[in-house]
Amino acid sequence: MNHKAVMLFNFLAAFFVANALIAECIGGKIFSLERLLGFSPADFTLFGESHLSFSLTCGVLLWPLEFVMTDIVNEYYGPKAVRRISFIAVGLISYAFIMFYFAMSVTPPDWWLTTKTAEGIPNMQNAFAAIFGQGMWIIVGSLVAFLVSQIVDVTVFHKIKKVTGEKKIWMRATGSTLVSQLVDSFIVLFIAFKLGADWTWQKVLAIALVNYSYKFAMAIILTPLIYFVEGRIEKYVGHDTAMKMKKMAMGQEEEVLPDFPAAG
Repeated sequence: MNHKAVMLFNFLAAFFVANALIAECIGGKIFSLERLLGFSPADFTLFGESHLSFSLTCGVLLWPLEFVMTDIVNEYYGPKAVRRISFIAVGLISYAFIMFYFAMSVTPPDWWLTTKTAEGIPNMQNAFAAIFGQGMWIIVGSLVAFLVSQIVDVTVFHKIKKVTGEKKIWMRATGSTLVSQLVDSFIVLFIAFKLGADWTWQKVLAIALVNYSYKFAMAIILTPLIYFVEGRIEKYVGHDTAMKMKKMAMGQEEEVLPDFPAAG
């Protein structure tokens, strides 16, 4: 386990899963992007939906990093590795929400319910449930959108790389993210709010495009991060190993990770 390529994958996988889980947990809070940047909220109409602004779930603060990590893993370990950690992330997120619902269902002592009354929280059980009790449609929509968008990202990334080769990492990384985030934006809203809350198609399309415009901008802004991380990886594992890892990811070379000896 001292092999640097293995240690690097362990770190990337752990960060990927942790980042996805945190994004899901904080997704219940909505923030105003305009106010965050010091502007007054926008007020525009799209597809007949009026008074729209950039009110976004806090989960989008972390999801752009998730797709950067997807591209890095894809670049050095290939699509199988991306699919593997994606399924692990979905499994652990599902487990986390099951535990959240279990924690919400257990009976609390009476003294705990009023411990935050002075801070304006009259009932801690209701507050706990409001924070962690996301609707089932939202959870399902988010997980399905995540898995589908990951598959799309991997596919687009490798199709572009077959054309560009090792050059123009910005093109395959940013291009795959732009396509996958478009898919992600529409799927999550369709499942969570079209199926789960009977939103109109106009509202789904309007909100999805507002969300995607933010993700589009972040994909462009974070492009230099790809080059920074790539440089750090090459410095950590060495140039020759990094090139072998990239070839392996494209199926052009044998496995570079060590074969562990059989027990006994």
